[in-house]
Amino acid sequence: MVDSISNEQRSRLMRRVKRSNTKPEMIVRQLLHARGWRYRLHVKSLPGTPDIVFPSRRAALFVNGCFWHGHTCRLGRLPSSRREFWVPKIEANRARDQRKTDQLLAAGWRVMTIWQCSLNKPKVALEDVETFLRTAIPVAETVAKDDTPRDKC
Repeated sequence: MVDSISNEQRSRLMRRVKRSNTKPEMIVRQLLHARGWRYRLHVKSLPGTPDIVFPSRRAALFVNGCFWHGHTCRLGRLPSSRREFWVPKIEANRARDQRKTDQLLAAGWRVMTIWQCSLNKPKVALEDVETFLRTAIPVAETVAKDDTPRDKC
């Protein structure tokens, strides 16, 4: 399928995609704050600039969009057009995510990834996050909470 807008228009559109304070991130922040959790935002001194940081618990949370970070849910499906562009881009994003997680772990931090699709059921996602924060689990992630079985995504 041919793109219906020019390269310049597409570039301008893609530049508008936010890196921080995204809708999924705001949902997680509101849920945590309502439950009494206090945190720091976008700590630039940490590898990967985690979205939400709990310094006293040495815990960092990344709120990832399923498409941009190559999740295995239905939201993470790659477009059928321009695969020669999208496949390396998403693979590079995943490799960077893993590298930043490894750096945080080496520095003594615990890391959790909160996937956009898991916020379809925010209370369940919040329980996952609170379990992570209250335990000594080094690495965790939320799982898809949509009604679609993973093998059908």
